Amino acid sequence: MSVITISRGSFSGGKQLAECLSRHLGYRCVDREIVAERAAASGVSQQEILDALLKPPGFLERFRHKRYQYLALLQAAIAEEVKTDKVIYHGNAGHLLLRGPWPVLKVRVLAPLEKRIATLEERLKMDRNEAIAYIHKGDVDRKKWTRFLYGVDWEDPYLYDLVVNLDALNIDDACELVAAALRQQTHFGRTEECQADLQDLAEATRVRADLSINPATSHLEFEVSARRGVVSIRGKLTAIEELSEVKRVAQAVPGVVQLDMSEVTPPARN
Repeated sequence: MSVITISRGSFSGGKQLAECLSRHLGYRCVDREIVAERAAASGVSQQEILDALLKPPGFLERFRHKRYQYLALLQAAIAEEVKTDKVIYHGNAGHLLLRGPWPVLKVRVLAPLEKRIATLEERLKMDRNEAIAYIHKGDVDRKKWTRFLYGVDWEDPYLYDLVVNLDALNIDDACELVAAALRQQTHFGRTEECQADLQDLAEATRVRADLSINPATSHLEFEVSARRGVVSIRGKLTAIEELSEVKRVAQAVPGVVQLDMSEVTPPARN
């Protein structure tokens, strides 16, 4: 298996499960701060990137194109982190940022409310009412965030390959369950094909991210895919001069050997 994503509500045990799997499997743990730091290397404020991950839709509704840019940078950052495989990502929306036919095991962790409350009371010294309010706000924000950005319900079990309920299981049991699922599924095997697929993802998302921050193309929005060095770009231009700039930016990304721009639409003639 190349990559595991763990989705969870606040203080549901997702971080502990990720750390257990890291010890058990020898995988590297990556959280949202690591991804935001990598994304910020493109010149965007790391705090703005974290806000895009953590704040509810109202923050991004006011800046719709910023939403596109932040997501392009985040997706490129996480794709870069996981392309060498053997990675566990336990941050917001990993299962959505890596959505597609990639060798990714998507895990959802559930924990009963009372366990989550007890954890907050112990770690953050909150009283019961404060803990309940904190959990409720976090869950509602995540639900709104994924609905706004992706049009899906964060709690939909069909978004995940495995749902783990920590009501009856402890972290060690859950860790073994995820590791067993990994061993059982040949689709999640670590193969050259899986590595090539993750490289395709990294190239496509890097092209999209670079176009989103390049001054001459940053106002445009594109869909980008890659297959073994052949990068396909879809989108609409506002000026014919932008075509050469799109080509230049895309061809500068390492690993890109050929461009397919047949679905790049030129501006309408007046």
